[in-house]
Amino acid sequence: MNLSFLDKWRRRADPDHPLPFAGPAAGPEGGPGSGASGAGPGTGPGSGSGSGEDPGSVTELLSECELLRAQAAEAGVELDDTPRSLEALDQLQPVWRDDPEVLPWLGNDAGLYLGTVLVRTVRGAVWQVWPDGLPVVRLESGREVDVVRAGHEWADDGAPELSHVYAEVAES
Repeated sequence: MNLSFLDKWRRRADPDHPLPFAGPAAGPEGGPGSGASGAGPGTGPGSGSGSGEDPGSVTELLSECELLRAQAAEAGVELDDTPRSLEALDQLQPVWRDDPEVLPWLGNDAGLYLGTVLVRTVRGAVWQVWPDGLPVVRLESGREVDVVRAGHEWADDGAPELSHVYAEVAES
């Protein structure tokens, strides 16, 4: 079976700088916060079963965000996993809103990318995958951020901006 995204993912993985992964959560049914998962298509990686998962593989797969990276590259924006790239994403023309098939996938990717930036740049931030498959970012304080929901809100409405979510989370 030819899965091109896996080839790209394997080439991108940097064994010297893996993303932190807290592992599957044993939390309440329905996930963190208000219970609204916000999970859209593609939240299956690392479904939180805990059986035989490779944490490094799960975190790298969560950081792939292939559709978002392709859309950004097409607009001349480089996604380098930094807060500055979130600001650049916020400035993109939302052409994806015209395509109801792309919108949920792009929102999911935007949330996963936001999570990737948080995990790479905020001290103590780690990925946490709930038993229902929802990936969230857990901060050192114990607060959990539903980045997928934030990504969907950004893709749907443009608000809150990804850079604002990052700034608010990084402050806490």
